[in-house]
Amino acid sequence: MPLFHKSANDSEMTVTANDDVEDCSPKAMVAQRYMGTAADQREMSALGRVQVLRRNFRFISIVGFGCTLICTWEVILTLLSAGLTDGGTAGLIWGFVGVTLGFTLVYASVAEMASMAPTAGGQYHWVSEFAPRSGQKFLSYITGWLSAMGWQCAITSIAYLAGTVIQGLIVLNNPDYDFQRWHGTMLVIAISSFSILFNTFLAKNLPFVEGLILIIHVVGLFAIIIPLWVLAPRNNAHAVFTDFNNGGGWNNAGTATLVGLSTTITSMLGYDCAVHMSEEIKDASETLPKAMMTSVAVNGVLGFVMLVTLCFTLGEVGPILETPTGFPFIQIFYNTTGSLPATNAMTAVLVVTLTASTITEVATASRQLWSFARDEGIPFSSFFAYVTPGWNIPLNSVMVSLVVTVLLSMINIGSEVALNAVISLTITSLLSAYIVSIACVLLKRLRGQPLPHHRWTLGRFGMVVNIGALCFLLPIYIFAFFPLYSNVTRETMNWGVVMYIGVIISASIYYWARGRHHFIPPVALVKREEKI
Repeated sequence: MPLFHKSANDSEMTVTANDDVEDCSPKAMVAQRYMGTAADQREMSALGRVQVLRRNFRFISIVGFGCTLICTWEVILTLLSAGLTDGGTAGLIWGFVGVTLGFTLVYASVAEMASMAPTAGGQYHWVSEFAPRSGQKFLSYITGWLSAMGWQCAITSIAYLAGTVIQGLIVLNNPDYDFQRWHGTMLVIAISSFSILFNTFLAKNLPFVEGLILIIHVVGLFAIIIPLWVLAPRNNAHAVFTDFNNGGGWNNAGTATLVGLSTTITSMLGYDCAVHMSEEIKDASETLPKAMMTSVAVNGVLGFVMLVTLCFTLGEVGPILETPTGFPFIQIFYNTTGSLPATNAMTAVLVVTLTASTITEVATASRQLWSFARDEGIPFSSFFAYVTPGWNIPLNSVMVSLVVTVLLSMINIGSEVALNAVISLTITSLLSAYIVSIACVLLKRLRGQPLPHHRWTLGRFGMVVNIGALCFLLPIYIFAFFPLYSNVTRETMNWGVVMYIGVIISASIYYWARGRHHFIPPVALVKREEKI
């Protein structure tokens, strides 16, 4: 690793060469064809980084990466019960429209920052570079921890959904099946282990795989909605668009709808995943923002089509929510087709795409972990930051992501409530990272300070978009901690707030005990020559 000499001011550091500098050694450098464009090389130099990962993602493959990782229409199906309980059909549809518009502002802000600094570090790098000097190091460090934890938990979340969907199918086909939590844990371990194959031995072919999965993602939508439109009875349009449900017992339908936004928020959360692949994208500062916004648009349209289809064809809400499969969409498929083979085939599409999402989740989480370790933000940083020569992937971080997923999934054996708290940490952690990073760039704009050169820009609307993004994020951040039911018990409580506070306290303690002496804030390495 490079040696860093710290001055009295922690935020100012200089880098000196060393014979043992691993990142700069010839064997760790990628082949010339994977170095990217001249712009990529200039930006890596400006960020103080060395190219050690292959730049083999292009526009279509990174669009596929974003679309298939988030799985908007698939997540809407799997989390349908929460939105139907709090909000109903009208709450789901109008909530999705509002959430999509709000997140469009968020990702436009993120895309612009990604063009300024296309680095795998993403939010914690931007906070380090754009935050006021007095707090930039600590804020960057906490943001790094939240991002790393959020993405690690995200692997467990999506693998858990895929695993429990399989269990739901088993229940449908075999009513005598004894639904055991440890069965779900074993399925999570199997799915996440399978995803490691594509992130190790098939890492070179990952862009091709993402393009292929994108096709399945789009075609699979039509394979599901066409039978629903042809076979299912239609609900009344007026009821679909105007009937709100307050199954959680809140004081009014408006509050219930805001609580039920968890379904639509989760379905549109995480498009910054492509940011953490920045150092593997060719012509990243221009390709990445365009691909990110394209992914948001594509999945927004597909998600809306699926949601409207479901709301018109689901039938009576009560019986759907009481399905023994645990997933209303499986019951909807069976009620519509009256056929187990047809239901199995339609649900299998989701299992495939959710498993594919796990593959991309591992890629994102491992790159985020690797980048933060590269700046010595976590214990045993040299181990996590190691890039395997010849493979040009952070293999240690990939394998650790598997281990973390396995350990988190085992929580389900003891308590599904505890596992749900871990899963909810994904939402609150990523929302926090968005809020802090966008607030930092907005502050620079308000102070009239120059921003780094960027090829994808919001132009004169930048400040308005940043303000709009924060106005959207702050309330949904608060409601992300709400339980689904107002009558809270140990089982219905949203314990995610405990996990969230625990991460921040633990990270803060480690920062003051050790992290502040070793963490290298990314701004210390930046060598900007031009600003606008």
